[in-house]
Amino acid sequence: MASYPNVNAANKYARDVVAGRIPACKEVRQACQRHLDDLNASKGRAFRYKFDKDAAESVCVFIQLLPHTKGRWARERKLVELEPWQKFLFCVIYGWLRKKSGLRRFTEAYVEVGRKNGKSVIAAGVANYMLCADGEYGAEVYCGATTEKQAWEVFRPARLMLQKSPALISAAGIEIMAKNISLPEDGSRLEPLIGDPGDGSSPSCALVDEFHEHQTPNLYDTMSTGMGARDQPLMFIITTAGFNTAGPCYDKRRQVQQMLDGALPNDELFGIIYTVDQGDDWQDPTVLRKANPNFGISVSEEFLLKAQRDAVRYPSRQNSFLTKHLDIWVSARSAWLNMADWHAAGDDSLTLDDFEGCECWLGVDLASKTDIAAIALLFRDEVEDKNGRMKTRWTVFVRSYLPEGAIERASNNRAAYESWVNSGDLIITDGEELDFDVIREDIKDLAGRFQINEIAYDPWRATQLAHQLMSDGADIVEYRNTVQNMSPAMREMEAAITGGRWRHSCDPVLTWMASNVVAKADAKDNIYPRKEKPENKIDGPIAILMALGRAVLTENDEPDESIYDTSDVTC
Repeated sequence: MASYPNVNAANKYARDVVAGRIPACKEVRQACQRHLDDLNASKGRAFRYKFDKDAAESVCVFIQLLPHTKGRWARERKLVELEPWQKFLFCVIYGWLRKKSGLRRFTEAYVEVGRKNGKSVIAAGVANYMLCADGEYGAEVYCGATTEKQAWEVFRPARLMLQKSPALISAAGIEIMAKNISLPEDGSRLEPLIGDPGDGSSPSCALVDEFHEHQTPNLYDTMSTGMGARDQPLMFIITTAGFNTAGPCYDKRRQVQQMLDGALPNDELFGIIYTVDQGDDWQDPTVLRKANPNFGISVSEEFLLKAQRDAVRYPSRQNSFLTKHLDIWVSARSAWLNMADWHAAGDDSLTLDDFEGCECWLGVDLASKTDIAAIALLFRDEVEDKNGRMKTRWTVFVRSYLPEGAIERASNNRAAYESWVNSGDLIITDGEELDFDVIREDIKDLAGRFQINEIAYDPWRATQLAHQLMSDGADIVEYRNTVQNMSPAMREMEAAITGGRWRHSCDPVLTWMASNVVAKADAKDNIYPRKEKPENKIDGPIAILMALGRAVLTENDEPDESIYDTSDVTC
C-alpha cells in the first residue's frame, strides 16, 4: 500500500486549523475548510475535481530533495524540510486535478504571509519543480518582479538549489548560466523577469514575488494572457501585505477573500492569507502565531516580540510591523458588511412566489447602459424576538441585468458572469447596451403580482425609464444617492442583518455585490456606499438601499394602496 506522509500531514494541518488546535485567522480557516469540504464533495460524481494523493505527494518529495541556500541550515548542508502548513499549500495546489482531463485544477495561487516565513523556499521550490518535474514540454518559468533585485530573490535561491544538486542536474540535463537555467533537450527555461514585459512569452509558470510593490497589473496581465497555449499553467503569487490599496495586489487579495467568503466563486483560484482577525489587538503577543506560520522555526519568537515591542514604543515603526509581520494592509478600507452575518441571513428556499400579492418597495439602479443594472424588491413583515417583542423584518430579492457585450469586456469578472448567466442568476440582454425595455417589462410583470407601494430611482441615469413607468401608472419617487438619503438606510440594513431581521434568497450575484460595498464615513458619522474599483459592482445593494430608504420613511404609517390594479391580498 502506498504511503503518503506529506499528504497526511497536510490534511491533518487542515483539520487542526479548523478544529482550533492551531491558531489561525479567518482566511486560513476558510482555506482549510474549503479543502476538507472539497474532499467530501469529490466523492460525488457531480463534483468536477478529484484529489490525487500521488500528485500531491510527489511535489513535496521533490522539494524536500532540494538543499537550503542560506543561513544555519545551508551551512549545515541540510535539505529542505517542509512544515505542515507548507505541505498543505503544495498538496492542495498540485493535488487537485480535473476528473475529466486529469489536468491540474488550480491555475492561480495567491499566498500572503509575513517576512521570514520561508517565502523564498516556497517560491524557489515551485520554480524548480515547474522547470524540471511538471512534465511540461518547453516549459517557460519566469520569476517576475518590479526590480532586478526583487526578481533575483526567487531566481537566486532556485539556481543555488540546483547548483547544489548535481544528481538532479545530471538526471534532468540542466544547464545553469548566469541569468538563465535551461533544459536544452526540450528548450525549457527558468529566468528572472523585470518590469513591464513585452508580449511574446508563453509561460507555463509565472512567479510574482512581493506583488504588493507592483503599481500596475502589466506584468501579471502579460503573463496571464500568454498562458493560453499551456494545458495547465500556474500563476503563483507570494507576497507580504503593503500600503497601496489601489494596486493590483490588493485587488487580487480582495478576490481571494471574496472567493473564500463564497461571494465570488472561482474553482481555479487557490488563496490563503496569513494575517490576524478583525478585532484582534495587534499589540497582543498571542496574535503573532496567526500571521506567522513558521513561528519559532524560520522566524524566531524573540525576533517577533522585539519587533512588536518596538512598534508599540516607536510609532514610526508601527506601519512597517503591521504590514511585514502581521500582514495588515495599512490604509485599507474595511468592507461594510460582515459576510458571515450576510450568509447567516440567507435562505435559499425563499422565492418570489412566497410573496405573491404582498406589498413591497422597489428600487431601480441603472448605473450605465453598458454595465450591470439592478432592481430590488423589498418586503416588510413583523416577527417576534426572543423577548416576545415585535420587530420589523425585511426580505429582499434582486434582479441583475447585463448586456451581452459586457461579458466579453469583463476581464476580471468574466468567469463569474458566465457562471451566473448559466445558473439563471444574471439576466442577459442582447447587444452592447442594456435594453431598458426588458427591465420595464419585468417591472410591469412584477406590478401585476405584488402591491408595489413606490418605485425609487436615481434621476441621474433613470429619467427616461422613470417617465415610461409613470406612463404605465407607477408611483415613481426620485431618490438621489446622497449621504443624507443613504446613511439612514445603510444603518437600518446593517442593524437588521446583525439583529436577525434580514432575509435574502442566497442570490450569488447579490452576495458578491454586498461583499464589494465599502462604507465611507463623514465627520458626523454618516456613511455612504462606495466601491474601491470599477469592477467591484454594488448596483444590487444600491437598489436595495433606495427601496429601504423609502420604506423606512413610512414604517409607522398605514400601508398605501397599490400603485397598480391587483387582487386584494393580505400578507
